[in-house]
Amino acid sequence: MTIATDFSGIPAYVGPPNEAEIYSRLRAVADLGVFRHTLPEAIGGFGDNFAALVKTHRRLGEACRDPGLMLAINAHLWGSVFPILLYGNEAQKEKFLPPLLSGQWLGGHAITEPTCGSDVQAMITHAEQTGDGYVLSGEKRYISNVPLADWLVIYAKLDGKISAFLVSRDDDGCNFNNQGSLAACRGSATGSVILNDCRLGPDRLLGKIGAGTQMIQKALEYERAFVFAGIAGIMDWQLAEVVRYSRERRSGGVHLGKHQAISHRIADMKLRLDTIALWLGECARLCDAGQRLTLASAQTKLYAAEAFLQSSLDALQIMGATGLESESVMAELVQDAVAWLFSGSSEVQKNLIAALLGTGDAYRLNPQPHS
Repeated sequence: MTIATDFSGIPAYVGPPNEAEIYSRLRAVADLGVFRHTLPEAIGGFGDNFAALVKTHRRLGEACRDPGLMLAINAHLWGSVFPILLYGNEAQKEKFLPPLLSGQWLGGHAITEPTCGSDVQAMITHAEQTGDGYVLSGEKRYISNVPLADWLVIYAKLDGKISAFLVSRDDDGCNFNNQGSLAACRGSATGSVILNDCRLGPDRLLGKIGAGTQMIQKALEYERAFVFAGIAGIMDWQLAEVVRYSRERRSGGVHLGKHQAISHRIADMKLRLDTIALWLGECARLCDAGQRLTLASAQTKLYAAEAFLQSSLDALQIMGATGLESESVMAELVQDAVAWLFSGSSEVQKNLIAALLGTGDAYRLNPQPHS
């Protein structure tokens, strides 16, 4: 299969799509092979590396200019594809990976609950083991790709230990709905999962009982490290638009960009973008070398999230009323950037970085190195 280099067929974001349009865009992305990077050829992947994934996601972000679409893609990859690849048995890999890679199925994972987020040990969704499988009960909130997802990796406590389960939207006792949908990243779906004595067979346990904490940690590491590859592409477009506008707009008899206050903001936007690219490259290098990602992914998430917000504010400040026009996405990018707190807020990332340096609060997820 040829790796896509042209994403012109993916419509640029011009307003919040409906659920059918969101799913259609994800299927189009899957047809271009975006879900297949870094995965072995034996299961339908490209057999390439994380550097290739970063390059592709950045090109896609520049073309679509849609943080929501990039969020949905990353939730699918790091929330379902990689946990199944890393922890699934052969039967699970054979059943789930081909349709997930092809886009036939949309996936994700469910960690957050109405009363807990980053502190996963506080989750109250629970599972009970029965003679013929498991019964899950609880509620998950703010889950990416819900209610569109076909399958989710859902985390619940079994005998007090966090474990992972493969749950279908069609399972009895399971309800995927759009409660808790967000007024940001509207190019993706966000909703809730209600589990009311949801009965699953023994083949739905993913990995070992009690392995859920480590699985969450690895999934979040990957997400923190690479979700901003697509955002870097959006920032490429954002910067180009600001430069174009500053050249065309005149103020005080000169181009807007001639004013030092404007040119300095543009310089800062460029510096932030290139720094994000360096961090993405470092995360890709570590993954491709099989080295530990925990610290670098937290640093990437911390820097990139704050950089995206500040550059979005700078772009709107420079473009003024033009950036607020109904057909412009500049103002919406500010709202989207504020919302990019998934995988932990900046404060959570700082706590993690401090803990890994031997100071600060203990990191409750107990980071594990990649094998």
